[in-house]
Amino acid sequence: MRTAKVERKTKETDIKLTINLDGKGQYSIDTSIPFLDHMLSLMCKHGIFDMTIKAKGDIDVDYHHTVEDVGIVLGRAVKQALGDMKGISRFGEATVPMDEALASVSLDISGRPYLVYKVEFPKKSKIKNFDPDLIEDFLQAFVSNSSITLHVESPYGRNTHHIIEAIFKALGRALKNAVFIDPRIKGIPTIKGKL
Repeated sequence: MRTAKVERKTKETDIKLTINLDGKGQYSIDTSIPFLDHMLSLMCKHGIFDMTIKAKGDIDVDYHHTVEDVGIVLGRAVKQALGDMKGISRFGEATVPMDEALASVSLDISGRPYLVYKVEFPKKSKIKNFDPDLIEDFLQAFVSNSSITLHVESPYGRNTHHIIEAIFKALGRALKNAVFIDPRIKGIPTIKGKL
């Protein structure tokens, strides 16, 4: 089983996360930010990962520190759980509709962190107290710490919640495909000998 446990404590946040890449889609997520909990739960369900997150942060100031730091810890956990990366499919992609919205995610477990984020929300509005712009910050923190190249695009959508939900479902499905162990692949999937 490819698992990891990562903890990060700063003056702004205290986060504990465990992940099993070969799980069953079971999760227990409490970041103190209900919308983020919902999105990460969707990612686990559609990625078929097992994950627990317990996060405390200075959400009375802003959600930014907690959202970004959860992205950091998740990125580190995925990288750690991948281990030597032998036999992984490496690439993954998924396009997911959510009612009127559509999102596409393509990723490469490349060892080269890079985010391309082409998402525009229909209007500058928060989801309850959640600022949609934090999604890009979360994903940037995730790729910087997982060393994954990630392209995220939403060509259209009317409802901000639906756009973000489609992104997280697509991220889960794309990551599931990329971490899948293909028995036909011998060693690491690169001609360079190292990712």
